[in-house]
Amino acid sequence: MSKGKLAKFADMATYANVVECPFSPLKTQPFALRGHWRDAHFQANGPLVLELGCGRGEYTVGLARRFGQTLFVGVDIKGARMWSGATEALRDGLRNAAFLRTNIEGIDHFFAPEEVDELWLTFSDPQMKKATKRLTSTHFLARYRRFLRNDGLVHLKTDSNFLYQYTLAVAEANHLPVEMATTDLHGDAHIAPDHPLRAIRTYYEQQWLDRGLTIKYLRMRLPHDGTLVEPNVEIPTDDYRSFNRSRRSAALTAK
Repeated sequence: MSKGKLAKFADMATYANVVECPFSPLKTQPFALRGHWRDAHFQANGPLVLELGCGRGEYTVGLARRFGQTLFVGVDIKGARMWSGATEALRDGLRNAAFLRTNIEGIDHFFAPEEVDELWLTFSDPQMKKATKRLTSTHFLARYRRFLRNDGLVHLKTDSNFLYQYTLAVAEANHLPVEMATTDLHGDAHIAPDHPLRAIRTYYEQQWLDRGLTIKYLRMRLPHDGTLVEPNVEIPTDDYRSFNRSRRSAALTAK
C-alpha cells in the first residue's frame, strides 16, 4: 500500500462526514445510524439519497451542491477514491453530503425501511459474467426494497450498453415504471447542457466520453409489491470492456 493511501485513510478516520463500517460486526449488532441518518448524522430533515459505488464522490458532491435541502450519502469500499469527495465536501462546507465506506452487498443493514428516497448507480461495473453481482439485478433490487421507500427512484447512469439493456429488461419483466431512458444522454436535445444529469460528470464518465462512447441514462421506480424475476434475455456483451473494471481499464490504457 502506498504512503499516499495510508495518509488518506488516516485523514478519513478524522472526517466528520465519513462513516467507516466493515460488514462483519453487523452480524452480531445493529448499525447505530440505521433509521437515524437524518437526526443523528445530518441533524437535518429532507429527502435521503444514496449513490452506490460512488468512487471519487463526484456525483454525491455535485448533487449536494445543487440541492441543499436534500441529504446525500455516497457509498463505496474504496477509501482512497472516496477521500477525494469527502475532502472536497468538507472543504466546501457541504453539510448535506456524507460518505459510508463499506461493502454494498450488505447495504440493507445500514438503512431502515422507508428511510431512503432515491438511489443513484453511476458507472457501476456491469458484471457481465454473473447477474447477481449487477447492481440493477433482482438480487440487489430485493435488497433496495428493504430500505427504499415504496415507488422510490432508481437512477442508472452508465457507459455500458449491456448494463443499460439488461436494466431495461429487468424493468420490463417486473413491470417497473421507467420514467426516462436515453442511449445518448449528452446528445439528447431534450436535456439542457447545464442540467445536473449532464453537468455533473464522474471520472469514469469523462473517460468514456473522451473515447467517443455515449452515456446511457435510465430512471425507474421500484414498487414494493410483486415477486421479482430475472429476465430471460440474451444481451450482447460490450466489446470494448473486459469482464472486470481493472482489466478493462488496463486494456483501454494500452490503446
